[in-house]
Amino acid sequence: MPVLKKLNPEILDSLSVNTDHFLGSYGIKFAAPNGKSIDIPFNKDIEKLKYPPGFISRRMDFDNFLIQQIQPEYADFRQGHELTAVTRTSDGIQLTVQHGIESYTVSTDLVIAADGDRSLLSKTLGGIRKEDSHYCGGIRAYYKGVTGMHPKNFIELHFIDELLPGYFWIFPLPGGYANVGAGMLTSSIKKKKVNLKLAMEKAIRENETIKHRFANAELAGKIDGWGLPLGSKKRAISGDNFILTGDAAAMIDPFSGEGISNAMFCGMTAANTAIAALGQQNYSASNLEQYDHAVYKRLWNELKLSHTMQKLCNYPWLFNYVINKAERNATVRETISCMFDDLDLRARFRQPSFYFKLLFNH
Repeated sequence: MPVLKKLNPEILDSLSVNTDHFLGSYGIKFAAPNGKSIDIPFNKDIEKLKYPPGFISRRMDFDNFLIQQIQPEYADFRQGHELTAVTRTSDGIQLTVQHGIESYTVSTDLVIAADGDRSLLSKTLGGIRKEDSHYCGGIRAYYKGVTGMHPKNFIELHFIDELLPGYFWIFPLPGGYANVGAGMLTSSIKKKKVNLKLAMEKAIRENETIKHRFANAELAGKIDGWGLPLGSKKRAISGDNFILTGDAAAMIDPFSGEGISNAMFCGMTAANTAIAALGQQNYSASNLEQYDHAVYKRLWNELKLSHTMQKLCNYPWLFNYVINKAERNATVRETISCMFDDLDLRARFRQPSFYFKLLFNH
């Protein structure tokens, strides 16, 4: 949201009125393996907000919305053109692009990679490879008629036994639909020999916490799967003549699996870095490294905290204890809620002593 506001404050007005495609969301529900849950608002003063602190939409609608913001005088947008090869030359980067039965090349001083999980640019230029302990398998489906949604459209993360150490999610969508899915570390999927699709379907049918909410729900479309490269490891995300962003830079939150906000911040920072590099005509790795510093200065503490929280899923009893404590104790709930706004508090969340004081001193 802050990135969109900086890009153009009027964008937030457009999101607010476009209720067919965007749904305002005010918080998140965490549900423990024992079925207990807590609601954590994104902001303590919801009633004072001009806009919702977040919006939920289908990915297709969000991407289309962003494309509509493109100004032709600033961008040559080529839909249906696929990058097929990347070659480093003596003076920059050469890209081979396929369009229908024809291909052509583009030579550039600087390429910004925003080509997702299966990024050809990050593999070829950045040397980033899939690592099972820093990679998540995810599946997603759209359902119509899921009941029990929060009146303020909280997104839901359910840490249920069938999918531990992964999780099950329910995100409300406009028109009575829901984005429903499951994610688990690839290393855990392989170790436990989990079929993520079957595990999710079984949970929808049988899990005592959620099955009643799907009693009259209908699957709309099919269940799709994709890989989620996690930001639980610090990597070089720029180099000579290139910058990596979003999934291509492995910037997905290790705990929630959310990647859009980090990708948007990467995009804004990449643009600022590119402007400086263009002005200096300097596309060296040492000059572009300012991008890495800016991204990790803003995101690394959050990513480290989420990696710590991800490990909590390996200890269901501890997760149950934390949620039980928060359910009964307003101070604990408020402390967790403040995590979304207070950067200093987030830093303390990575310290084991903080949990001891929080859980045993109230």
